[in-house]
Amino acid sequence: MTDEQDEAQATPRTRLFLFPGGVFELQSYGDESDDYSGFYLEIQGHITLDGHEDRGAVMRYKPTALGYVNTAVSGISQQWDETEIRRLAQRYGYDLAEIVVYDPKSERPPLARLKAQATRLDAEAVFVPSLEHFEEGEAPGSLVQRLDVVTVHPESAYSRRSMPPIRDLPPAQADGA
Repeated sequence: MTDEQDEAQATPRTRLFLFPGGVFELQSYGDESDDYSGFYLEIQGHITLDGHEDRGAVMRYKPTALGYVNTAVSGISQQWDETEIRRLAQRYGYDLAEIVVYDPKSERPPLARLKAQATRLDAEAVFVPSLEHFEEGEAPGSLVQRLDVVTVHPESAYSRRSMPPIRDLPPAQADGA
């Protein structure tokens, strides 16, 4: 090799590739051809390469789940409750993405963040220490419609497939009824 060839190989060459959501920078040392295909981009999420939304594009090894803890109910045992949620989610075969902690002192709606995260992460289930962590001590119908709700104590599951649709309007009545 000549000195010019050695110098060309020692100087990195930068190539930029645009993709939805950013720029990918590849630095090489010139020892591969311009059509080198030794790398690929894998885009995780709901956007296709042409920029359109595609809800079915993501394949996962395990279904995603969230945890939910109400600090007013857990009190000093919050860390224990979170550990129990992680343990049960793993046993059920879920990938626990996050534990949403609700603090009644925040004055936010209790399930707003949980529902937003479930939508964003395309979650399948939510794990809670017990039903007492929800208002009125029961699994909210609006939540069970979207997610499976699994309680740690007692160990129980409320499946979204078994929940009848919640009506927005009262049932229609026949004339004269």
